Amino acid sequence: QVRLVESGGGLVQAGGSLRLSCTASGRTFSDYAMGWFRQAPGKDREFVAAISWNEVMTNYADSVKGRFTITRDNAKNTVYLQMNSLKPEDTAVYYCAADPKISEVLTGRGGYWGQGTQVTVSS
Repeated sequence: QVRLVESGGGLVQAGGSLRLSCTASGRTFSDYAMGWFRQAPGKDREFVAAISWNEVMTNYADSVKGRFTITRDNAKNTVYLQMNSLKPEDTAVYYCAADPKISEVLTGRGGYWGQGTQVTVSS
């Protein structure tokens, strides 16, 4: 079992930045690919970014490319999402996901999910 806890959300003005963190416990963190998803009110959950266990591979949704960066620190069991140039349309609950297979993370079928952290971007 892997437990994921997100933090770092909050209220920020458009153009601002936030850094989300997701800390894992329960299993060997470096065995898992990690990802970030988000869900806005009334919308389906959507993929944001993913990273392989060894950081060799990263993948981003087109809507966040060039603005968001996913990284991980295996020594700290934590994955990060640096969000810059935030827009009101980035407002959502952000979730992290984990799975041994990055293909499962990319498609939203990750085996483990956190509870989410709210990000609100004001215009």
